Amino acid sequence: MAASKKSAREKAPAELIFMVEESPEGRYTARALGESIFTEAEDLASLHRQVRDAVRCHFEEGRQPRTVRLHFVREEVIAA
Repeated sequence: MAASKKSAREKAPAELIFMVEESPEGRYTARALGESIFTEAEDLASLHRQVRDAVRCHFEEGRQPRTVRLHFVREEVIAA
């Protein structure tokens, strides 16, 4: 049994990246790159919990990525 868990872990993605954006209303949305995972939250602490939960639900036991990275995308408009 331990050997099958190890081989499943070796096939797991090393890292999963989420693109995070803040809406004009102040909410956060997170979309995984390369996977069909999307979540949203009211604040950053909630977003962290939501992302962890979404990753656990999306991947089978032992197939979860070792690292989850949140990449924050922000747009700013400045006067010319």
